[in-house]
Amino acid sequence: MRDLDDWALVARAQSGDIDAFALLVDRYQGPIIHFCYRMAGSRQDAEDVAQEVFLRLHRYLARLNPQAKFSTVLFGIARNLTLNYLRDMKRRGRGRTQSLDGQPELESASGGPAHDARMKEIESHVEAAMARLSPEHRMIVHLREIEGMDYDGIAEVLRCRKGTVKSRLARAREQLRILLIEQGGEWL
Repeated sequence: MRDLDDWALVARAQSGDIDAFALLVDRYQGPIIHFCYRMAGSRQDAEDVAQEVFLRLHRYLARLNPQAKFSTVLFGIARNLTLNYLRDMKRRGRGRTQSLDGQPELESASGGPAHDARMKEIESHVEAAMARLSPEHRMIVHLREIEGMDYDGIAEVLRCRKGTVKSRLARAREQLRILLIEQGGEWL
């Protein structure tokens, strides 16, 4: 149902409804920044790329048509711009501008301070391991595990086959598992 709502908002925005476009931005700003952050590793860089994603969306609004899920189209734009950004930063020799902090906290099931501290520790280990993955592997893990996209949606975003998504995801998960064990996986 949400996807139909998204395309209805796109149609309204295409006819000049600024509020409809603002609602799309409000709806997807958090997930897009989070996605870009996972790729870029810096909150500031992620916000810059996310801003460009929405500028690009607005610029090409008239060309959009509901042939795919709106979120797939939007994450495809984010993917391309983030990879371009990372490539440009590598060419310029510039690294990340901030450390990996400010991530959303894992929700605690028990709520106790000891449990919360343990969840924070696990989260920091996972974040450190994710940062060591290649951009492609970070992207595919994020789309599947954080955004909850299905294989077909990921295949559309990455412009590859569903079987390729499955094999890349398996390799990314295995690489992540190895990195977590290297960090002293006894806390898992």
